[in-house]
Amino acid sequence: MSEHPDPFDESDPYDASDESDTFDKIVDAETDRDPDLAVIEAGSRTLRTQAGTPQADHVPARPADPEVDKALREVEADLATRWGETKLEPSVARIEALMDVLGEPQRAYPSIHITGTNGKTSTARMIEALLSAFDLRTGRYTSPHVQSVTERISLDGAPIGAERFIETYRDIKPYVEMVDASQDYRLSFFEVLTGMAYAAFADAPVDVAVVEVGMGGSWDATNVIDGSVAVVTPIDLDHTDRLGSTPAEIAVEKAGIIKQGATVVLAQQPVDAAQVMLKKAVELDATVAREGMEFGVASREVAVGGQLLTLRGLGGEYDQIFLPLYGAHQAHNAAVALAAVEAFFGVGAAESRTLDVDTIRTAFAAVSSPGRLEVVRRSPTVVLDAAHNPAGARAAAAAVTESFGFSRLIGVVGASGDKDVRGFLEAFEPIFAEIVVTQNSSHRAMDADELAAVAVEVFGDERVVVEPRLDDALEAAITLAEEESEFAGAGVLVTGSVITVGEARLLLGKG
Repeated sequence: MSEHPDPFDESDPYDASDESDTFDKIVDAETDRDPDLAVIEAGSRTLRTQAGTPQADHVPARPADPEVDKALREVEADLATRWGETKLEPSVARIEALMDVLGEPQRAYPSIHITGTNGKTSTARMIEALLSAFDLRTGRYTSPHVQSVTERISLDGAPIGAERFIETYRDIKPYVEMVDASQDYRLSFFEVLTGMAYAAFADAPVDVAVVEVGMGGSWDATNVIDGSVAVVTPIDLDHTDRLGSTPAEIAVEKAGIIKQGATVVLAQQPVDAAQVMLKKAVELDATVAREGMEFGVASREVAVGGQLLTLRGLGGEYDQIFLPLYGAHQAHNAAVALAAVEAFFGVGAAESRTLDVDTIRTAFAAVSSPGRLEVVRRSPTVVLDAAHNPAGARAAAAAVTESFGFSRLIGVVGASGDKDVRGFLEAFEPIFAEIVVTQNSSHRAMDADELAAVAVEVFGDERVVVEPRLDDALEAAITLAEEESEFAGAGVLVTGSVITVGEARLLLGKG
């Protein structure tokens, strides 16, 4: 591991005498997630200037070199012959066999492992930005991708290049085929990608890996790492056919990432889910840090291009944090990410001081999360959000209302057929003037007419437009947003699926 600067602040340590007052503020803030917010402009712009610009887009386009593009398409086609991410046999036997023949690459570096229902990718990106700001070389593995499969494996904050992705696949392919021949089922698409990520991180090499589960936890392919920090973002109902029908049942699966003696960073959870997590932590002698108790959001204010936060970490308070992402849910993701990084550095255990606050400010100000309330066009404003379940939709609707103030908002929705579409649409009904239903190119996409039938029940016939082609849907929504001379205050929100958002991004000239 390379030499790294001292991550701790040289100023006076946190004053414990203020702890009770701060604790009361955090509990109040966590109990009520809709505080009165003041709009600030000059302050946020000043902070943004001091801290630097947000990260680059980091959503790669197709390779410019025709030969590289051809080779990447061959790899993608090869991967597509395997079980997709919605078809799986709950076991880590195959990925363990692959790790064994590869020489256990996942044990070459420490890891931070992230599970939960919503917010995993944004939290992973924040953790990555914080670690990178302290000069640690990072590897990040997230899913699904927005536009390119290469996004899933990142080194030093950026997706690996197409050439490296191809090379990594070719390097492990003989071992993949060896495992395929010895197992009842071939390795799945996700299992092969997980093997590629762990091999790429070991080859780099990285100082720390930030790994997001694909689904669940216990039997997820990523769960062959020994994460010294286990992060659990908010648990809600999703993938109920595989994980369980209550938050508690889902939590049982997700608690499987907690390892012996680890630190568990818990976002605010439903009571029954929290009880499951705490019980598992006790069984494994793990240390638990809970949002609203040991850490949290002390205050937040809407700012130009994002929000201004004061975060209570495990070691003390961090103020004047500019986060260029929208919504209360992202503020809570930031608190979780900060606590995870503090835990990784031993804050709250070996160290009681705060990390260097200027480094923390710089890191958060540079965070980006493509497809998460991402503005991709102005006049009218077009926003993309990858919400795909009711909880995600509620968070996105609240954030849009708080941060944008549209006079007329048109929704473009393309959903997957295996989701709670009614609950999703009901969350957006109060803020959409009209909705354009469509479908993406995935085989999992819900038929536009089927989606329209549900939308009519929620919105009424007069507020629903059907455009099966996404490009036509975008055009129709922009036209609707511009009606009645509301051009300046109108907006379009594209949502329903990561795939819908990714395809809309391409159509709108991003990536």
